[in-house]
Amino acid sequence: MAAFLLAACLCVLSAGCGQGRSVQEEKEAPLRHFPQMKLPAVCTEPEQARQYTLEHYWDAFFAQDGRSDSLAILGVANGEVEQALSNYIQILLLYKQQASPEQLQPLERCSHSIRTFFAQLEERQRADTAAHTCRLMTEMVARYLYDPNSPMRDEDLYLPFAQAVADSPFTRPELREAYRHEARMCALNRFGEQMADFRFQLPGGRRESLYGVNTQYILLFFSNPGCRSCQEIVAQLRSRPKLDAAIASGVVAVLNIYIDEDLESWRGYLSAYPENWLNGYDYCFTIRDGGDFNVRGIPSLYLLDAQKRVLMKDVPTERLLAWLDNL
Repeated sequence: MAAFLLAACLCVLSAGCGQGRSVQEEKEAPLRHFPQMKLPAVCTEPEQARQYTLEHYWDAFFAQDGRSDSLAILGVANGEVEQALSNYIQILLLYKQQASPEQLQPLERCSHSIRTFFAQLEERQRADTAAHTCRLMTEMVARYLYDPNSPMRDEDLYLPFAQAVADSPFTRPELREAYRHEARMCALNRFGEQMADFRFQLPGGRRESLYGVNTQYILLFFSNPGCRSCQEIVAQLRSRPKLDAAIASGVVAVLNIYIDEDLESWRGYLSAYPENWLNGYDYCFTIRDGGDFNVRGIPSLYLLDAQKRVLMKDVPTERLLAWLDNL
């Protein structure tokens, strides 16, 4: 893992930018590369390297000046900054995997890293208030961590960022409430917390509750009839023989829930779902209309443990399948 972290963050050598240039001179100045992060000699252990990387990944980037416009951020081409951000998020996701409901410190370290990153971003914006550094980086982070279609989305990691943006003096007043709303939504059913309970009805009319499902893990799947992406997930899950074995042994239950009101379409589509799944609908509309859930898009996948604690929230399919393949 240490080798991956170093490969992800030590991208290319840095090149300095001059000071005190005019706007025109800055626009004409050559772009620099995203700066290399150097591990100190004392970081000899993998865990030391991981923690140092989380704390100092962005130091050299924010220490230098440069143009921030449609082509570059602080003098580094947008595409190169985006690749650096992608690498950083991969590092965060890998480190977060060490967390458990009993041991939240890895997630807390990730959150601290993100808050430090935003503080550095603010400081750079404060040094040049005419630049678009803060806006450009904020939009990029939101696209990676919060866009429902992003394969790297993670609401637990986006939460501290949204909170920081909402409180920042560089956020336009009309956008503050939007970021506060996003932060409130990300704070629902966080990693390690017990998920809010809800009731559902099965096709035969029997009514159950989330907390009435007693298995070691619950794969919670919010789907719609006729949804093409939902069909793809169903096919991917069906292709995993481990899942059927885990269901048969009582280790995993797949709880497939419809949260809207077109029951005729839902009943007409039931044959498309495996019979060994719990296929139901939220007859109280608690999930859609209540204040304890935030299903931003369909399909949406969660993973819960026996205590109904959230292990994965609105997780990209690939991450859930990787977990299932290693079950």
